[in-house]
Amino acid sequence: MPEPVRPAYHLYRWLWGSLDLLFPPTCGGCGQSGKLWCDACQESVREIGTSICSVCGQPWDIPGLCARCARTRPYFTKLRSWAYYDGPVSEAIKRLKYKRDISLGFVLAQALYDLLVNLQWQVDGVIPVPLGVARLKERGYNQAALIAQPVALRIGKPYLRKGLFRVRETRSQVGLSYIDRQANVNAAFRGREEIVAGKRLLVVDDVTTSTATLNACSQALITAGAAEVMCLTVARAG
Repeated sequence: MPEPVRPAYHLYRWLWGSLDLLFPPTCGGCGQSGKLWCDACQESVREIGTSICSVCGQPWDIPGLCARCARTRPYFTKLRSWAYYDGPVSEAIKRLKYKRDISLGFVLAQALYDLLVNLQWQVDGVIPVPLGVARLKERGYNQAALIAQPVALRIGKPYLRKGLFRVRETRSQVGLSYIDRQANVNAAFRGREEIVAGKRLLVVDDVTTSTATLNACSQALITAGAAEVMCLTVARAG
């Protein structure tokens, strides 16, 4: 993994740190005062182990591909997640998404950076999974972008926010079956060829469940000429 662009990253970290002086932080996992992420919550994180599908990263006891990837390979080369979507991790993500605790994006990005260092993936740029216009207007920010940007700064690679966009609104994936999730995001994204063509790209999101959204994003980027797409998420649900 290349050395980070230290001036840009340290400025970004300093800006978030200065906010802690104005607004005393509370832990994103348990609400305890003093830190954005406390030691107790870190110790209780259930990280995804090494018994996983070699492509989609879902827990899988048999070495190699899971049944789904063996049947139909996804458009991304690899997908990995830091932890299971439960306990303090799920609480932190909910606070980031629904309670405007946007400083948690920076905290969760550190976990993805550490994971990326271990993976030693070589990438040319970082892209967040984009929100639709309506949801972005409602929420006011894209939680995936708040995680992806500090990752890009830390590894010293371009943050290609405009490299991928939604071409239609989609309903929430919560509660949908795998087939319905695929249909919901089918052809919902488009990549910008002038930004992504020929590049090895890292797509970042907060949570993956069925991988349908990340696969649709990867398909759009590959169609636009990306050389390869790899995906990282903070958590894995389902």
